[in-house]
Amino acid sequence: MPLNYYRLVPSNLAMKLSNILHRGLIKTTAGRRGWDLINMPVLKLTTTGRKTGLARTVMLTSPHQIGSNLVIVASKGGADQHPEWFLNLESDPHVHVETRNSSQEMTARIINTDEREALWEIITAKYGNYLNYQRKTKREIPLVVLE
Repeated sequence: MPLNYYRLVPSNLAMKLSNILHRGLIKTTAGRRGWDLINMPVLKLTTTGRKTGLARTVMLTSPHQIGSNLVIVASKGGADQHPEWFLNLESDPHVHVETRNSSQEMTARIINTDEREALWEIITAKYGNYLNYQRKTKREIPLVVLE
């Protein structure tokens, strides 16, 4: 039976290792590299663990910005489960965000269905990989605005 490319999703271990390597790149280059990926700004998102109450940090891209607000996509590579960081901010929307030029407290707002449709079209027109992620899963991939 042929392997279905669209169902391949990165493992949790692969995603964790990728995050560790990405943070290491930023640290070892003193921030000169690693803040952009595939023409998207990169950010460090720190949420509060919904089970532990501990700070949890993940590297993400922001495919769209609205003024000083950052839009992030809870794609998890098309996995059938939401990413842990998304579940954490559902529980507590107060987050810390670090970008190339700033470090600030923000509030995460999950986009509602009407607003999501317009933003999804903008994001997928520029970054078609998100369409591939959506094809891999039955869940609607959430969009979040960091305000």
